[in-house]
Amino acid sequence: MKKIIALALAVMMSLSLVCVASAEKTTYKVGILTPAATHGWVAGITYFAEQHAKQLAEAGTIEYKLSTSSNAEEMTTQIDEMILWGAQALVIAPQWEGMEVPVQNAIAQGIVCVAFDMDIAAEGIYKVTGDNESMGVAGAKYIVEKIGTEGLVVAMPVPTAGSVNELRMKGFTETMKEIAPNVKIVEYANPNFTIQDGMTVMADVLTANAKIDAVFSLDDETSLGALKAMEDAGRTEIKAITGGGGCQDYFNAIVANKDQIAACSALYSPLMIKDCLDVAVAVLGGEEVEHVKVIPSQIVDATNADEYIDPNNTIY
Repeated sequence: MKKIIALALAVMMSLSLVCVASAEKTTYKVGILTPAATHGWVAGITYFAEQHAKQLAEAGTIEYKLSTSSNAEEMTTQIDEMILWGAQALVIAPQWEGMEVPVQNAIAQGIVCVAFDMDIAAEGIYKVTGDNESMGVAGAKYIVEKIGTEGLVVAMPVPTAGSVNELRMKGFTETMKEIAPNVKIVEYANPNFTIQDGMTVMADVLTANAKIDAVFSLDDETSLGALKAMEDAGRTEIKAITGGGGCQDYFNAIVANKDQIAACSALYSPLMIKDCLDVAVAVLGGEEVEHVKVIPSQIVDATNADEYIDPNNTIY
């Protein structure tokens, strides 16, 4: 009888502990601020942020609000609104400069702030980013692997992308100088990371150059445009093209064109925004977290593109 009573008491205590633990579970208020879509990669930021936020909300981990904006002034207003709402953390993904003051103000009020991709010069901020310079390094190595150490390579920088452009070009040019100094590199700037710009600029490139061995494109969408321009011009001598990002349409193009051209993408996926939410929750939960998390790039080409193709992703 004593054993039965003891067992019953043990069960009751266990249930009591479970109830206490359940009652102590904290739901954090997280504000998510993303840019209005200007092209596929940017649209992907909001898509993946909301996808992960919903999962965390369903698990009772967070309550969230998501806002999109077109400039620093609009995002600043939204940060103020998030603070009034009672946000304990902000995940911020600007595509422009000028967020330092409002973000520093939020941090001063004890709000955890996590930036995605871009640097925000605010003391105490957390950041999740890909490795832009390594994307350029990987692109250079891929091209040399396909064409050897001589030839003409067209580089398609996008100066409007600021540090993103500078770091990818730095990785590319420095690596090419080291491993294939005899390769001639000519640059044709793209206005933006879009298919249309890639197609327009590549059409001019093809007109100006009778023979090209490879193309260093910094972005999957400009690569899609470049491939279309090559097809329209009937140019088949180009052996390789790079990309960057993580675009589903480009992954499909890599596979579809594998017998005509060696194409690759250096991953810099908007999917990384999910890590920003995880960092915010971890910090709010009292965990020690590094202030900068760099996610290494990986090469996607015809050998592994099938692993990255998601038929359900129609956004980017």
